[in-house]
Amino acid sequence: MKKQERQQLLKRLLTTREIERQEDFVDLLAADGIHVTQATISRDIKEMQLVKLPAESGGYRYSLPVQKKIDTQKKLQRTLRDAYVSFAVQDQFGYLKVLPGNGPVIASLLEQMRYDFVFGVVGDDSKILTVCVSHQGALQLEKTIDRMLAD
Repeated sequence: MKKQERQQLLKRLLTTREIERQEDFVDLLAADGIHVTQATISRDIKEMQLVKLPAESGGYRYSLPVQKKIDTQKKLQRTLRDAYVSFAVQDQFGYLKVLPGNGPVIASLLEQMRYDFVFGVVGDDSKILTVCVSHQGALQLEKTIDRMLAD
């Protein structure tokens, strides 16, 4: 099962049940024939930014975060304008250099954009490697970044 599908299931579970522990997610998914580890659930919780709220039972339950009205594209555009150094394309790869300290934020924002031409994103302190679905996808990403820098 893909991560995105699993996280959609976690959201659905949160809307129908009070889930107090990570193990509850593991057990509920296992009951549906989906086997995941607690570590996987822990990563999903972090990525989905789930929060714990007081439960009716007296304990605490997981909940979806309050929706922030952050326009991811504008945040990406602003961050790129402040930190962009260079971008290069090689085959289906895009290699983005940014000022130190900005790599993780930009990599995360690129993932949040969920471009259909981007397969995956890996970033460190000052570099981001994007794996696109094709060479054309890498060129499309380059054009997208160029437009953000120009607007």
